[in-house]
Amino acid sequence: MGGETRTYGDGSTAVGALPGPLVSTDWLAARLGAPGLLVLDASVGAHRGSGRRIEGARIFDIDGALSDHTVPVPHTMPDAARFTEEMRALCLNDADTVVVYDAAGIYSSARAWWMLRAMGFDRAAVLDGGLPAWTAAGLPVTEQAPEPAAGRGDFTARPRPGLLVGAAEVAEALADPEAAVLDARTRGRFEGTEPEPRAGLRGGHMPGAVSLPFGRLQDEGRMRAPEELRAAFAGAAGDRGRLYFSCGSGVTACVLALGAELAGYRDLTVYDGSWSEWGLPSADPADRPVATGPAPG
Repeated sequence: MGGETRTYGDGSTAVGALPGPLVSTDWLAARLGAPGLLVLDASVGAHRGSGRRIEGARIFDIDGALSDHTVPVPHTMPDAARFTEEMRALCLNDADTVVVYDAAGIYSSARAWWMLRAMGFDRAAVLDGGLPAWTAAGLPVTEQAPEPAAGRGDFTARPRPGLLVGAAEVAEALADPEAAVLDARTRGRFEGTEPEPRAGLRGGHMPGAVSLPFGRLQDEGRMRAPEELRAAFAGAAGDRGRLYFSCGSGVTACVLALGAELAGYRDLTVYDGSWSEWGLPSADPADRPVATGPAPG
């Protein structure tokens, strides 16, 4: 994206500073096509099926190249070299600004936002309401496939330890009275009364984890107001300020991370493998125990 200088809806000629980790459709519409702005479609699974996307958006393929397929767990972060290569292929530059969205509302776009942050890139935000909000506002979409990127970006990944962690770190957090492990799956999956969508996984939750389904942080596909988010996290985590997030495969856990950021929390960690790793039938029950039934949250 780029091209000659032009004036956008708010009178600016460039993207300007992001207002935070969440931007509105109005904010993006006023800047669409601005030099230095890259829009990424991070839709996953069946949500990619419509073929519609925002004009100029490129595909952030969490199902494909932007997962580590050398491990048996879906949607895990690729290494820094692979992430750098994929982002450069999308024409991302270190000085650019990124807006990510998905076709479900806010579902997998938060995962793309968190991956960028974990790789040292802070100028990224999620489009509130995603593609449904964009189309509801009467803003234009295209069904044409993205054109091949012209050239390559200069982005370089600079991994930040601790933003994405494995099972060992989560086990330590479960035993830490200053930390809370929050599970973004549905209450039924948390309690083990609903089947897991991935065959073979054990049902239930990590002993000591707290249920906070990611949908509770949203209203009609948009993130709730900061004060409502603070109330939701206080109800789940109490006064614990160190928050760890898990879900089915590390995707909607990042919706919790986005909500916590908007609510003012700063010590945030996502369990990369999430239940797809913890719930494996081959896991040692001494290292990754499972509980069923109701739990606080």
